[in-house]
Order: sequence, then structure tokens, then C-alpha cells
Amino acid sequence: MAEQQAEKTSIQVIERMMSLLDVLADIREPVSLKVLARNSGLHPSTAHRILAAMASAAVVERHENGSYTLGIRLLELGNLVKSRISIREVARPYMQQLHEAIGEAVNLGIRHEDEIIYVERTSSGRSLVRVVYLVGGRAPLHLTSVGKLFLAADSASDVRAYARRTGLPGKTPHSLTRLDALDKELDKIRRHEVAFDNEEAEIGLRCIAAPIRNDEGQLVAGLSVSAPSDRHDPDWATTIKATADKIARALGHQAPPHP
Repeated sequence: MAEQQAEKTSIQVIERMMSLLDVLADIREPVSLKVLARNSGLHPSTAHRILAAMASAAVVERHENGSYTLGIRLLELGNLVKSRISIREVARPYMQQLHEAIGEAVNLGIRHEDEIIYVERTSSGRSLVRVVYLVGGRAPLHLTSVGKLFLAADSASDVRAYARRTGLPGKTPHSLTRLDALDKELDKIRRHEVAFDNEEAEIGLRCIAAPIRNDEGQLVAGLSVSAPSDRHDPDWATTIKATADKIARALGHQAPPHP
């Protein structure tokens, strides 16, 4: 009974928080506690308590005169949603076209801190699905073709910091576990705008990836094709890069198409 009451209370708090956010979203200028309480239907003391918790999480911002506006954390979260969810939706039809052209699994990955997260995938239909490439699967940046794209976009000092943080652990004898070897690989990626995974995450599996940039020119995702080594074809790189460019243009990125 107590557990049910606690759950009901938690839901009420969330509902009240959302009602306060709705009021703040509807009014462009800073909003007083009095107006927030009236428009949300909450008692001023209840609204004040919830707003204090929201302000501590930067979901709302409290100004010196006691008024409130939406907080910077919402912008950060909105940008994450933009980069992760909308890219999936935009990329999916292009991924399907690429899959039909090549006949192998196509993956879409984004960076989260020191890992790649795979947010979309087309099944190859010809081989068992590798766990590392399941939707929602994660892998260290330096062990994947998509992850290397993001490391190549980093500065030399950021790459060194990544190496110190992670220790560059390996999964196969082909994994790049030394910084000098990784630097050499990243330099090649910067020159050619394409990355390879040569059985570095899993024996018998190879990958080719190309970058996807948004309307601001930022690297937001990587498009890759993974296939068993005996079916891998490095010439796929041209088609993968062209498809990644199509997705980027759909996101608003201005870049000349590959011939």
C-alpha cells in the first residue's frame, strides 16, 4: 500500500513539473511564481518547491527578481534528441537503399562519451547478427569504424586523453591498442573521409564507415556496412560515402556530392 502511494506521489510530481514547463513554454518572457502557480493550477508553495528542484537541475532558470524561464538543460537535451532521433528517421530510407545495393548489414552509430551507440540497423539476412552491432549496442571508439570517425574529428590532445582514459583495450589480435598505431590510422581517415574496421572488434567481421554531418557541419553520426571478412569488399567505400552524403544533405549539410 505504501509503495503504491509513493508511486502515485511520484507521478503527481512529474505531472506538476510538466504543467509548469507548459506554462513556461507558452510565455516568452520570464514568469513570476504567482503567474506560474495560477496558470498551472498549483498552490504557490507547491510550485515553488518543484521549481527549486527543477532549477537545481538547470531545467528551469531562476532570475534575481524571482521570475523563471526555461533552463539551458532543455536546450542540451533538445540537441541530443535532434542528433539521435531525427537522424534515425532521416537515415532509415537511405540505409535501406544501401542495404539493397550491397546486400549486407548497414549500421548507424552516434557517439556517447568514449563509446559508439548503434541507433539503427538493417539486417544482412545472410549471417547471424553480431551482438556489437545490435541496435542499442555499444563499443569503444577505437575498435569500430564509426568510432574512429569521431576520434579522427578530435584534436591530437583529445585523442591522447581518450587513450589515457580507456587504456585502448583490445578485443582481437588486430585491435589498435597503441597510440602511435591509432594516430596513424586516424590520419588516414582524415585524408580519405572513410574508416575501416579490420576484424578489430570481432574476428571474421569487417566494417567500412563514412561520416554524416549536420547543418552546422558537425559530425553527428557514422554510417557503416558490416560483413563477414570473406564477403567484405573495400570498393563499397564509394557507395557508403555517397549515401552518407545524401543523409547529411537531408540534414541540411551543404557539401558537394561525390562523383
